[in-house]
Amino acid sequence: MITQAIEDYLKIIYKLSSGQNNKSVSTNAVAECMSVTQASVTGMMKKLFDLNLIDYKRYHGVTLTEAGEKIALEILRHHRLLELYLAEALGFSWDKVHAEAEKLEHHISEEFEEKIAELLGHPLFDPHGAPIPTKDGFVPKRNLQTLTLAAVGSTVFVQQVIDEEPEVLRYLGNLGVYPGCEIKVLGKAPFSGPLKIQIAGAEYHLGEKLTNQIFIEAT
Repeated sequence: MITQAIEDYLKIIYKLSSGQNNKSVSTNAVAECMSVTQASVTGMMKKLFDLNLIDYKRYHGVTLTEAGEKIALEILRHHRLLELYLAEALGFSWDKVHAEAEKLEHHISEEFEEKIAELLGHPLFDPHGAPIPTKDGFVPKRNLQTLTLAAVGSTVFVQQVIDEEPEVLRYLGNLGVYPGCEIKVLGKAPFSGPLKIQIAGAEYHLGEKLTNQIFIEAT
């Protein structure tokens, strides 16, 4: 039986591996991301391996099998469709939809998922710019980099913003930092100092904690 806990682990492994160009994921990274003990992760990895949902070698990390990836993408599709539905149909702000979708993603039927997709016009991206997997598990590949790496003097467009810290999303939203917005990079202080940017004529200074959560097209 595929439990909610199993689905959560598979989704986290998928997201972590995607951020590393589909390389294996360490159990330490999974434990940190899920705020659980290493022993808990080790126990779950053994269960996932027995269910043929991951390939797991101790000290070498984990990768999803085809069956594991299919489940992870299904849950991710639920999550991101729900985020967009909550934002566009129900008026939730973009800093609140992630937590709400986390509660609902395990409990909607495939019929309900399809109704949401139809209502929203079969969207490609969620409110934060993250790609929504298609029903058959296709996820468009993009070549992105953090705003931190943008060249001084360049003009860039936001593609995606990490969705897991509501306070960060509220702050960036107040600045006008949403997917699609134009940012001019005016300068950068040395030694990992803040980035000086311009949005709609207004100038701001953003530290790396923020610029590392904003993604643009890689140059």
